Amino acid sequence: MFQNKTIDELLPGMYVDSVLEQSGHLKIKSKGLVGSNDTIKALKSKGVLKLKIDVRKSTIKMPSEPQVKQTPPPPPKPRKEKTIKQPTVKTRVLSSGEQMAAATELYDNAKVIQSRFIKKLQANDSADIKTIEDLGSSVVESVFEMPDALSCLCLLNKSGKYLLEHSLNCSIFLAMFAKFKGLERADIDEFALAGLLMDIGMANMPKEITQSSEPLSELHEQFVITHVDIGLDMVERNGNISETVKDAIFNHHERIDGSGYPDAQRGEDISLVAKMAAIVDSYDAMTTARPHQAAKTPTVALRSLFTDKSYDQGLVQEFVKCLGVHPPGSLVKLDNSQLALVIKSNHASPLEPTVVAFYNSIANHYTETRKIDLAKSEHRIIASVRAEEFGINLPKFFKDVLINSI
Repeated sequence: MFQNKTIDELLPGMYVDSVLEQSGHLKIKSKGLVGSNDTIKALKSKGVLKLKIDVRKSTIKMPSEPQVKQTPPPPPKPRKEKTIKQPTVKTRVLSSGEQMAAATELYDNAKVIQSRFIKKLQANDSADIKTIEDLGSSVVESVFEMPDALSCLCLLNKSGKYLLEHSLNCSIFLAMFAKFKGLERADIDEFALAGLLMDIGMANMPKEITQSSEPLSELHEQFVITHVDIGLDMVERNGNISETVKDAIFNHHERIDGSGYPDAQRGEDISLVAKMAAIVDSYDAMTTARPHQAAKTPTVALRSLFTDKSYDQGLVQEFVKCLGVHPPGSLVKLDNSQLALVIKSNHASPLEPTVVAFYNSIANHYTETRKIDLAKSEHRIIASVRAEEFGINLPKFFKDVLINSI
């Protein structure tokens, strides 16, 4: 049974089957239960006007479709209408695999949108910032609904398109970080947009710099520093953006000990968004393989942030708590020599996430996939490892096998 509702009639507890009418650039196609008023605000911000509601999957009682009022003939006595009770229906929570599939679709579509935006900027064409604002809002909504799935993709979607994936990953991590810190929804949206735009100036860097397998010369390093000025100029010429986003674009390479650029700011002179963006930017860069460096495991990358006093250590500790000691998407080795992919963090017990075991590291062969909640298992993680050590193409195996088996 379905009912059509306008966006102003939408309530938490209703299950959206589809969007019937929408303005704006980013089309919303996914189904799902409306969990809060924040979700409704996000849908409004994306231009959603009318929706198709599945009454059976909704968790609130819904009135019947309104009937056209008619003037009844003068009755001797008014009759009472019978009240029809809607049956209570248990909604089905998306499985881990379904969340992974939905997050993958969002991630792939987001890369297409970001790619078009960057190409317009590179060609000096007019690029609509609104499309990126809509994308940032979609990222935030998915962070609220499926953070573990998105964290997995940030580590596993490494196709070599560094600028595209790095900007999207920074957007996801900044939104997760801001949400973890309890910031307001409007602030989280701004942080997500900042992640998408803060390295946009790198789009105009020569390939001999961005794809160099050798350490950069001093001249090239000075040229790279200009990407913050270039990026700020590029976005300001294509729309109005908040001071928060501008701050992140210009200052995400500042460090609290004064060793950063462009202005060698120190300590409290650096804003919260710039400090958080610095951590997120460095973490994603360290966990990504590039021509001049091998990727670090997430655990090693987080440890590097811990030992580097140029970052705000209070914020680094919060970021680790946000992601987990072994973030979703990490490849780990268990005490039974099985390799497993972390798919769900455990904030109550960070060393005991939920994993999917799929490879025997002694026999060097794939095994039947097995989902294990380590908080309820006798097995433990003994190491964080790199897929390359075992000849595993983890991104391909994740998409081809693990998503369907989780």
